[in-house]
Amino acid sequence: MRKAKPGRSTRIADQIAHDIAELIPKEVRDPRVGFVTVTGCEITPDYAHANIYFTVIGSEPEACREGLNAAAGMLRSLIFRQLRIHTVPTLHFVYDTSVDRGFAMDKLIAEALDQNPGK
Repeated sequence: MRKAKPGRSTRIADQIAHDIAELIPKEVRDPRVGFVTVTGCEITPDYAHANIYFTVIGSEPEACREGLNAAAGMLRSLIFRQLRIHTVPTLHFVYDTSVDRGFAMDKLIAEALDQNPGK
């Protein structure tokens, strides 16, 4: 059995994230899904599962996640047509909290600077 090329799973994960980002606004008609931004993708070594990380505007994150996971099968079949790989992973959507944490950190830094203006 041949070994996979180094970085192949990273390239496939990036391609899946790119393709999903294009497909969601075109194909997903679920009202729970707002304006979604795909922030990343992690794929298992056997290519069986992929976690798609996203942020959303105009919808509650949990409701959006449910809507995206409901559409995951349809999105997977569309990805299957585009990718030239043997196994297309099962898609799992996960809300990315890093953006919220970044805004909270910015707010804390601004508050700290306001309390110590001379430093």
